Amino acid sequence: MNDSAPLRLRVAIIGAGPAGFYTAEQLLRSEDPQFEVDLFDQLPTPYGLVRAGVAPDHAKIKNVTRKYDATARHESFRFYGNVTLNSDVSVTDLRMFYHQIVYCTGAQEDRLIGIPGEDLRHSHSATEFVAWYNGHPDFRDREFDLSKPVAVVVGVGNVAVDVARILCRTCEELKTTDIADYALAQLAESAVEDVYMLGRRGPAQAAFTNPEAKELGELPDADILVSSRDAALDPVSRQWLADNPDRLTERKVELIEEFAGMSSRTKRKRLHLRFLVSPVEILGSEEVTGIRIVRNEINLVGERLRPSPTSETEVIDCGLVFRSVGYRGRAIEDVPFDDKRAIVRNEGGRVVDDDGFRPGEYVAGWIKRGPTGVIGTNKADAQETVALMIEDAKSRRTNLPTQPGPAAADSFIRSRSPDLFSWADWQRLDHIETERGKPCGRPRIKCTTRDEMIAAIRK
Repeated sequence: MNDSAPLRLRVAIIGAGPAGFYTAEQLLRSEDPQFEVDLFDQLPTPYGLVRAGVAPDHAKIKNVTRKYDATARHESFRFYGNVTLNSDVSVTDLRMFYHQIVYCTGAQEDRLIGIPGEDLRHSHSATEFVAWYNGHPDFRDREFDLSKPVAVVVGVGNVAVDVARILCRTCEELKTTDIADYALAQLAESAVEDVYMLGRRGPAQAAFTNPEAKELGELPDADILVSSRDAALDPVSRQWLADNPDRLTERKVELIEEFAGMSSRTKRKRLHLRFLVSPVEILGSEEVTGIRIVRNEINLVGERLRPSPTSETEVIDCGLVFRSVGYRGRAIEDVPFDDKRAIVRNEGGRVVDDDGFRPGEYVAGWIKRGPTGVIGTNKADAQETVALMIEDAKSRRTNLPTQPGPAAADSFIRSRSPDLFSWADWQRLDHIETERGKPCGRPRIKCTTRDEMIAAIRK
């Protein structure tokens, strides 16, 4: 870069979810230096987990996309959808055209429980199910057997709650949402009547948020069942909460105690909320027939509360298991990766390798810090990364592209990805989906394959 010229840098952001959009927003606000932002996603559609992960019965959460749309209207913003990194374009390719690259690829893989039977038929990751009912093209053809009366969800985080809640919703409730049509049809025929959620620690350590927990007690066609034993705080947790008072945690415990006190048992379905239990084996020869669990007790190990198994076990007969015990980032070819933490190696957002900082490469979101926080958490995370990007730009510590003009990048990307989606293409598809939903009172009816999306905008 010419030191006497005004700083104007070109940036490629990989991943059009919340982290990607918040990073783009911060960059486009900068006046010195100025940035041109090209936002890439492997799907034709933007918004990442806001479209493909947020539960269809949580429509208000999806309103955050209005903020992202405002970013997309900036004159220095471009969207390249349906472009896959290291399939259509490589990191080496991007270095030819951009001063800085930001990886916002999230945590795409599920953590395994690590127990026998995990690979049996009808044992699934929760993420598969969530992507399936949300119409993610890569999960469109997954199959879930909803013909058995009992399903078990391992985990008590918000994703586990979403899965349990969708299984307990009625068809009448779901048909006013943007759930995928094929999922709506299958869930309408579901024989599932009992859903068990299993938490390895106690009520005070449950990972779900209070609004999510409260919603479980308000399901129109499912009673929530919590035994007094499961609701009771163990002595160690009770002392820990007394020593570390937290109103949100206290309210969570109160909610669970309220669930245990509910006497209504009149609804068609039942949601069983269990605490201090861990799965030790998924049972069955070829397909799931049950799950063996062990009772835990809480111990204070250093400054952390840890569950440890007792000798007490039981078996829950079931035909379907969903595992929701955490996520891992996926390694990106030619980018340093910390396999133990399952994130791109970085310091505050700068990508690093054994030789130190890799000029012009950054991370934001879950691939930077791990799968923690909610959608809004990504905003502060992006601000931290962008502050470093601006600092490095002013210090001239960037990649030096050989073809920094936007036309060169556009021509190259289109040659590699002839079916790419521009922002105008997405707006066209968005209009088509919302118009399809209007006659039946739904926010949208989604296109759920890449071919369907491409065909829709080419009509």
